[in-house]
Amino acid sequence: MSAKQPRMAASIHPRVLAMQFLGAIAFISGVLRSGASDPPLTLDYYASSCPTVFDVIHKEMECAVLSDPRNAAFVVRLHFHDCFVQGCDGSVLLDDTVTLQGEKTASPNINSLDGFDIIDKIKNKVESDCPGIVSCADILTIAARDAVILVGGPYWDVPVGRKDSRTASYDLANTNIPTANEGLTSIISKFLSLGLSVTDTVALSGAHTIGMARCENYRARIYGDYESTSGGSPSSEARLSKLKSTCPAAGGGEDNIAPMDYETPNVFDNSYYHLLLNGEGLLNSDQELYSSVLAIQTKKIAVQYAHDTAAFFQQFSESMVKMGNITNSDSFVNGEVRKNCRFINT
Repeated sequence: MSAKQPRMAASIHPRVLAMQFLGAIAFISGVLRSGASDPPLTLDYYASSCPTVFDVIHKEMECAVLSDPRNAAFVVRLHFHDCFVQGCDGSVLLDDTVTLQGEKTASPNINSLDGFDIIDKIKNKVESDCPGIVSCADILTIAARDAVILVGGPYWDVPVGRKDSRTASYDLANTNIPTANEGLTSIISKFLSLGLSVTDTVALSGAHTIGMARCENYRARIYGDYESTSGGSPSSEARLSKLKSTCPAAGGGEDNIAPMDYETPNVFDNSYYHLLLNGEGLLNSDQELYSSVLAIQTKKIAVQYAHDTAAFFQQFSESMVKMGNITNSDSFVNGEVRKNCRFINT
C-alpha cells in the first residue's frame, strides 16, 4: 500500500457505553432519593369520612370491565399519564376551558386516552355517598388498582389522601410522558426524574400486557427492526404481515389498533415479557428494554419477569404504590376535592 490509511477515531465498545450509562443512572437515582420525602398519604384516610369508597369504586370498575375488558387498560393508562405530569393530582381529567388549558389534547394524550366517562360515573356514585370528601385523584388511583385486579393482576393497598389540582400542564404532558418511539436512555431518564428506578421502569412497563396501540404508534417499529429482533420465524413473520396489512407504511389507518400483548390481550400476566424476549414487542419503547445495546440491566429484569410471574406481580405492586405516591405538593396547599372531575370548583 503506497498511501497511508487515515487514522480512525477510537470507538467505544457498546458494553462500556452501557456501563457508563448505568453509572450515571445510579448517581441520579441517589440524588433523587436523597431529596425525596414521604407523601402525606395513609391507608385509612377515608375510614370515618367515607368508609364505603373502596367498595363503591370496585363495584363500578367491575361493571366497566365486564362490559368491555379494554376499560381496564384505559383506566390504568389514565393513572399513568396523570402521575407523570405534576404528580398524581387528577390534572389529566380536566377539560379545556376559557381560563384553563388541560392535558387531554397534548400529543401523548389526544388519541391515546379514554375512560374519562368511567371516572365520571364513579365520582357521581361516590359523591352521592360522601359529598365533597373523596378527590378525583384518589378515585383514579384506586380505580387503576381495581382495574388490574379485575383482569387477573395483583392486589396492593392504595394509600389515599390526595387533593385535586386546580391547574394542569399541557407543556409537561408533552415532555414528561414516555412515547412509543423513544430510546431507552430517554425512557429511563423520564422515570428517574420522578424518583422511579430502572427496576420500576421495567415493572411498570409491564402494564402493556393489557391494552391496545394505534397504528401511528407502532408503524415505525413494524417497518423498522421488528423483523430483525424477532428472528424471522414463520410465526413472527405471519404476525408482522398481519400488522402491516392494517398499518400501511405510506400512511393511513392511523386509528387501526393492535394488542400490545397479542398472546393474552385482556389478561394481566407476564406474557408481555415473553414477547420482548422473542423480539416481538409492539412498540419501539417496549422492545428497547430488551434489545437496546444499553439494555444490560433492563434486559436481566425482563428475563426475570418472563420466567417468574410472582416476582413481576410483587414488583409491579410496589412500583404502582411508589408511582401513586408521586404527589403534587402544591395541591395539598392550594388543591381541592372537585365536585366534577372535569372542572375545578368555582
